Amino acid sequence: MNKKYFFSTILYLFMFLLLPFSSCKKDKKETAPIETGYVTDVCNNVYKTVKIGNQWWMAENLKVTKYRNGNFILKIQADTANWKNDTIGAYCIYDDNLSAPGLLYNYYAVSNLNNIAPLGWHVPSDNEWKELEKNLGMSDYEVNNTSWRGSNEADKLKIASTQGWITYENIWSSNSSGFSALAGGCRIFNGIWGDPGLFATGFWWSSTTKDNHAWYRYLDYKNSNVFRYYGPKTYGFSVRCVKD
Repeated sequence: MNKKYFFSTILYLFMFLLLPFSSCKKDKKETAPIETGYVTDVCNNVYKTVKIGNQWWMAENLKVTKYRNGNFILKIQADTANWKNDTIGAYCIYDDNLSAPGLLYNYYAVSNLNNIAPLGWHVPSDNEWKELEKNLGMSDYEVNNTSWRGSNEADKLKIASTQGWITYENIWSSNSSGFSALAGGCRIFNGIWGDPGLFATGFWWSSTTKDNHAWYRYLDYKNSNVFRYYGPKTYGFSVRCVKD
């Protein structure tokens, strides 16, 4: 046998055998599993949790009706006057719709000293929201801006469109972060339900205030960006908690 042909054949077989192992290693690195867990609130509601970067987040909207010390949170459902005048802390169900993903809380419930978060957890600050956004790829410059920011970070946050968001043209959520953002709508500062409602928008409080307002995040069914701004404390928004 020709020596040159023999060694070429051996080299080809060696590379053929090595290729599957190198490919497996590469695939394993690219598809690292998302780390998940669970947390239970004072009402014994169990929530999925997910680790994003160095943070642990709830992967579901809060639906607790008691503070951590066992005191009930005031429910204001139909009375718009009481809702817009409350300064103690209140919650509601969006438009009495039992399919709503979690409850809506005014900021006074979020900041109540009796604590709305499960033990070992807290309502995230504006900076903790920024850390989450940077972990998803938002730049240091954009993360400090207001209004719509970033590129496709909202798609990475939102649960799949077929599971909880209205589909819109070429906007498709991937939920690649595992955050599983759900569209719970909102309640306006004057007590009116926000349009267009469930499965179209999602709003989440931060714990950080600005004058007599508080910072929040907003996701929309027809937008891949994340909206950051501040609003009246009498808005009714969803709540996600982050681990201490």
